[in-house]
Amino acid sequence: MSANDTSERLRLVLITGLSGSGRSTVAKALEDVGYFCVDNLPLPLLRTFLADPRAQVGELRRVAVVSDVRAPGFAEHLPKLLADLRRERSYDLLVLFLEASEEALVRRYSETRRSHPLGRGERPLVEDIRHERQLLAELRGHADLVLDTTDWSVHEVRREIYRELADGDGDGPAMLVSLVSFGFKHGIPHGSDLVFDVRFLPNPYFLPGLRDKSGHEPEVLDFLDRQPEFRQLLDRLESLLLFLLPRYRRENRSYLTVAIGCTGGRHRSVAAAEILAQRLADHGWPARLHHRDLERP
Repeated sequence: MSANDTSERLRLVLITGLSGSGRSTVAKALEDVGYFCVDNLPLPLLRTFLADPRAQVGELRRVAVVSDVRAPGFAEHLPKLLADLRRERSYDLLVLFLEASEEALVRRYSETRRSHPLGRGERPLVEDIRHERQLLAELRGHADLVLDTTDWSVHEVRREIYRELADGDGDGPAMLVSLVSFGFKHGIPHGSDLVFDVRFLPNPYFLPGLRDKSGHEPEVLDFLDRQPEFRQLLDRLESLLLFLLPRYRRENRSYLTVAIGCTGGRHRSVAAAEILAQRLADHGWPARLHHRDLERP
């Protein structure tokens, strides 16, 4: 493979901008999509890191660095450093500058009760915000991407980062779906997001020859398959989940646990979870299966 192949080049995102505009949220979003993130390096270390990031991160291909006015000399010296790095073009560098309105920043500091990094207790918060904006005016001009987060929630910031910087379809990290079968007599699984009760179905436990079997076995599946309500249930759950899953993912959920319960967690819930998992996989939503109470008496 050629040394100039872009798939081999390091991609480094430098996250900077106004304090309170969402730098930490952006860093976490980039971690979600596979970036290695470094925060708040002093200027001498930042200079060393940017000069040869491969020496620091080895074979990693996606790196993000958060740097801002917390580092002494940052605003004065970083613009020249960036100009020098871009002439060398030894890796793909993107400078992301975050900003927000004065009113939004004042509100966020009021909500978090944190002090501004330029604050010395000698002037009002709004003056610190204006001073920082003035200090970073030149650096803003060096940015490849400027995002104004004034009207964005945390979720909207993450969604925009996924759209701009994630590889692939821009939807962000995949959502891990878990299907858990359980018995109500042992309690609902902790952390369940959606819980479905299938105890209205006829119980194989009370039929000769099926009590000691499980929802994995053909005899139990054949019995349930003869119940019209069983297939209707699966069709309706499949339709509901195919409606819900992309909407949960749109809200940047990393995990979703769907729990299906019967009385003991060995027959009806196991069979329903197994079949539902296969149906979801057929639609591109592979799910992790866990039969919590299958081995319980």
